[in-house]
Formats: sequence, C-alpha cells, structure tokens
Amino acid sequence: MAERIVSPGVFTREQDTSFLTPAPAEVSTAVVGPTVKGPIDIPTVVRSYGEYVAVYGDRFKSGSNYHQHLTSLAAEKFFEQGGDSLLVTRVAPSSYLSATAEILSGSTALVTLETIGKGAIFTNSGSATENLADGALLSGSGDNVRWEVANVSPDLGTFDIIVRRGDDNHKNKIILETFNNVSLDPNSDNYVAKRIGDVAYSVNGSDIIESGDYPNQSSYVRVSAVGVQMPDYFDNAGAPKGAFSQSLDDLAAGSGSYHGTFAGGDGALDAAGANFFENINGTDTQGLPVSSNAVAAYTSALLVLANKEAFNFNVLLTPGLYQEHHATTVGSFIDLVEDRGDAIYIADLTSYGATVSTATGANGAQGLNSSFAAAYWPWVKVQAQGIGRQVWAPASSVMGGVLAFNDAVAAEWFAPAGLVRGGIPGVIRAERKLSRTDRDTLYQGKVNPLATFPGSGVVAYGQKTLQTKASALDRVNVRRLLITLKRFIGAQANNLVFEQNTIATRNRFLSIVNPYLENVIQRQGLYAFRVTMDDTNNTADVIDRNQLVGQIFIQPTKTAEFIVLDFIVEPTGAAFGA
Repeated sequence: MAERIVSPGVFTREQDTSFLTPAPAEVSTAVVGPTVKGPIDIPTVVRSYGEYVAVYGDRFKSGSNYHQHLTSLAAEKFFEQGGDSLLVTRVAPSSYLSATAEILSGSTALVTLETIGKGAIFTNSGSATENLADGALLSGSGDNVRWEVANVSPDLGTFDIIVRRGDDNHKNKIILETFNNVSLDPNSDNYVAKRIGDVAYSVNGSDIIESGDYPNQSSYVRVSAVGVQMPDYFDNAGAPKGAFSQSLDDLAAGSGSYHGTFAGGDGALDAAGANFFENINGTDTQGLPVSSNAVAAYTSALLVLANKEAFNFNVLLTPGLYQEHHATTVGSFIDLVEDRGDAIYIADLTSYGATVSTATGANGAQGLNSSFAAAYWPWVKVQAQGIGRQVWAPASSVMGGVLAFNDAVAAEWFAPAGLVRGGIPGVIRAERKLSRTDRDTLYQGKVNPLATFPGSGVVAYGQKTLQTKASALDRVNVRRLLITLKRFIGAQANNLVFEQNTIATRNRFLSIVNPYLENVIQRQGLYAFRVTMDDTNNTADVIDRNQLVGQIFIQPTKTAEFIVLDFIVEPTGAAFGA
C-alpha cells in the first residue's frame, strides 16, 4: 500500500537491488568409462561413493582376484577429496544385453524381470561368463542378483517379489529389496509394473529415449513384461477371479517357478579386449584396447554428452584413455569440451611405464593444442579401497579430486596446484620422482608435473593448459575462471530472452552482473572488469535485428608460479633505506 503524504517532511523508502540470481545447480565433474554394472550411455548423477557403488558397482572378479576399473577409482578419489556430485557415464559395447528372468505359473510367464544394466565382464582368457546379472560378474559374485516369490495369494491375486544377492543361499538369504503384495491387475495400486517400475532407456545418437509407464522403484530390476491380462470376473465378495488370479494357483501350489537367477546379459568385445578398460596392477594397465568396438563405446557417450542443456559439468575425466594409443578418441573429447565451451578436459597422455619424452612428444602433449584441456604426469600408486590393495593409476584418476578440493576451499579461478591446494592425499608414490630437469621439460612441453616433495608427498605442481600459444588462457585457473563467468552470466542472460529490448531490461541485467563481478574481484578472481550494455553497442540496427548485445571486459588474476627472491648481503655498517 502506497504511503499517504499530506504535510511536509522527510520520508524514507527502501529498494533492495543487492540480490543475486543464483546460478543453475551444477555437477562439478563428469567421468566417462567402464563400470561393473549400471545404465550404459545414460549420464547419471551420484553424490557419494556409496551411491556410485549402488548404481555402478566397484569391483569385479577376474580369475582368482578382484579388480577395480579406473572409472571406479576416479570416483573413489573424487569423493575422498570432498567432491559433492559426479556425473557418471558408463561405456560398453553395443552388443551388451540385459539379463532376464521369468516368473512362471506352469509354463506361463506371469512377469518378466530385466536387470537394470547390461553386459558381461570378461575373464583373462577373453571368454564371457554365463548366467549374468546386473552388469554382470563371475559366478558367485555378490554383485549378481537373484529373485524369489513368496506369500502367493490366489484369492487376493497378490504375491511378494524379493530381490536377493546372487551369492547367497536359501538358508542364509541376503535380501536387497522386497515388494510386498504386488498384483497382476493393471488397475490396482499394487500393479507389479507400478510397484517395481518398467522404465527403460535407449540412446539414438544424442537423444536419450525413455520407454515405459512407471518410474523405476528398484535399484536392480525392472518389469519388462506382464503376461496376464485383466480378470474376467469378480466373485460375490468382489475378489478378482479372472486370468491373473487363477494363474497364481500353480505358483502357490509349487508348480511354478518361485525362485531363480538371471540369465543372459552376454556381450562380446573381442578376445583382444579381454581386460576391457581394466586396471589390474602395475604390469597390466593397458586401459582401452585398440579395437573398433571399444572406441565405438566411447563415441556413443560423446554424442550424448554433447547436449550441454541436459548435462551440466565443468571438469571431464576419461581415465584409461591415453593420447599415446588413442589420439583420435582423446581428440574427440577435446572437441566435445571446446564445442560445449563450459568444461575443461583432464587428458591422460601415456600408458604405465612411459618416459618424459613420450609424455611431451608427438604421441603425447605435443600433439594436442587446446585451452580447454590439461594433462598431468606421471602415473601414481594409490590405495584402491574397493579391492583393498594398491594399484597404479593414470593422473586423471586422482586429479578430479584435486580440482574438487581446490573449488571447495577456494574457487575455480584459483590454481589447483602447489602445496596448499595441489596435494593428493592417499597417493603412496609417483611412478617416478621427477628431477628439476624433468619438471622443466614437462612444463615447457605443456605437461603439469606430479612432483614429490619431502614431507608433502605427491603434489600437482603445475597448471598449464594444453594451449600451444602463450596467452592468459594457457593457465588452468584462467580458463576455469572464464568457464565460471560464462556459466553464471549466460544463465542470467537466458532469463532475458523474449523480454522487451528496453533500457529497463538492460539495467536489470547490469544490476545482477556488476555485483557478481565485484564479488569475484573481492574473491581474488579478477583485477578489474567493465560491462557495456547501452546505446553504444545496442544501436537501432541491432535492436531491429532483435538482438541485445553486452560486452564484458575482464582482467583475470594471474598466479605467482615463479617466485624470485633476491638475497643481498651487504657489508657491516651499510645503511638500509627506509
């Protein structure tokens, strides 16, 4: 209600223009690679390592030993260093299939269940395992699942479906999920497809296609088919006595299938890729095999992640993919982040056991040129919690955690390097202790050293991008500053699309952006800035083209990478200036 002014005096009013429109919620880091289980080519956000394990698994058995994919290791180290959200994209050959199981009444399939996740893990001999589930693993693995039916009631037309761990037994059941009193009646609130879920996803180029009617309530299975239709009639008490209730008679009498495993799920890569994306130990760390099927698996993920409006991240990792052997695919990921313009890619350069010259040479950093990518070297030995032993890993497996820590304690425009923010807890040692000459050679070659310092352990000791031309954007902190500014300011500008092209709209934009950039100055991200959105760049001709133009001039803060201290010894009695 407007204040009534009658007699002379001083009247004060308030108008708050200090608020900042929040930036869109974002996922800080994305990782692409193989996993034990989970959806393929469907980017999924996880917010803890426990959540990652529930969706994607953490270890698999090959021969007599357990192993861990580099994707899992990168997720583990990301969350250990304080990362809060991770976008995971599982890659696998297109030949991978889901495992299925049928709940039978006599010979009639009442319900068909399908594991969420596809594929087979190979043995070292390259032969796929059988009776696979949920991703799938060797026989006896706890990451397999089995099913059981209990409490069958033909009168009520209901029964329970129990999801159990694959390596349990009937005397010592390990129950993962229970769905009580499910019904075959599509009109019931307990309809089995509704209670468990029936949604499936497929990928067509860059599009993710969703099918099914009911959201998935199970973390392990979905209903792919219900084989019994509506009841024919109801009895005097109102109980259904049609097809779906009568079909439960055999199951209740023990004439149907009341428990079983999931079969199928087989998918073939080729014998040469038996350890597809696998990290076993220091002598078997080949990562991605040179095979067309393996490369195609990454290509499919690339197409999906190109949709920046659907998937939000500012750091991208592909641990196990090396420039030394897979230059074309690495180049494709660099093209991806350049096209998106909102993320930096941490590239791995070499396989285990390479030299400084390989890391910096034609098959390494020399063959790359982009301010949207950075590389770190050498490999490091870490404790893999999922398998309880030490393994060798390429630098990107731990650098996601370093960047997460940097952003948590400082900001994206600070250098994720040095003794303050570049430390890598949990690294036991680097593949080699770099000499000063090694570090010089690496840095001149656009490779950031993982250096070892007494008392500090292994530290990321550089922050160059892979840009060849010297400019402000040949530093990681400046590139990430620009990504952060573009992300926030772009989001504010998006709110102005289809608004009136007037001074009021321009002022609305400036009232948000100017305070935001002032805040970045206070937080040491900029020396200075200027935002121009007025008649000088919004002429009548520009307005007639339905355009609103803004120009943002920034002076990024530089980092002190080279500290020069001159110690001057003067004779006794020399006078020091004030």
